[in-house]
Amino acid sequence: MRPAIIIPVYNHGEQVRDVICRSLSLGYPVFVVDDGSTDSTGQVLETVDGITCLRHSVNQGKGAAILTGFAAAAKKQCDWAITIDGDGQHNPVDVGNLLRAVNDGKRCIVIGKRQGMDGAVNVPWTSRFGRKFSNFWVWAAGGPLVDDSQSGFRMYPLPEVLNLGVKARRYQFEVEILVKARQQGITTREAPVSVIYQARGERVSHFRPWLDFWRNSVCFSRLIFARIFRIFGL
Repeated sequence: MRPAIIIPVYNHGEQVRDVICRSLSLGYPVFVVDDGSTDSTGQVLETVDGITCLRHSVNQGKGAAILTGFAAAAKKQCDWAITIDGDGQHNPVDVGNLLRAVNDGKRCIVIGKRQGMDGAVNVPWTSRFGRKFSNFWVWAAGGPLVDDSQSGFRMYPLPEVLNLGVKARRYQFEVEILVKARQQGITTREAPVSVIYQARGERVSHFRPWLDFWRNSVCFSRLIFARIFRIFGL
């Protein structure tokens, strides 16, 4: 296995430094994709050695940043891409759990299933509700039935996921890719990972509940109608 770690970043300032340093300690190539940050993120990244830094001149969305990281890792002959959010929610040491989930050599997607979210401190209601909402509609759209379809801590097989034709370029990318992967015979597994939510004043989140709920609804509607058309040969 030749895994690479991909960290999509947008205005995470100092938070991303610790995520990067802990990821580097694992000994895998680390690709950080700055998705048009306008805060101090760019300056922070310039002070960190040992990473491949990629930049979008303007914000294009989390999905677009992940795809940029996929392409860069594939060019370096990496055959797995592990995505870790830049906000400090994930503990990079849990990468080992994702790797162990494919010790049989199966080419699949592995989702880091966040543990204890229902009772964890500082978990926003949008995360609890969005997780259940997304899980159901991923399944309804023809994707896998999973427990944490919104987790950004994942492992993807390269180059297979670069050829799935995923249209979404923002947060919806992470749910659409599960549906597209299943259509192409790529299975999804889950592995337990820890989760850390900072207090409200310390947390950096770019999730906008109503706008992103609308975008999610549009994405799921598109996927469900596409599934209906395939079923009935329309």
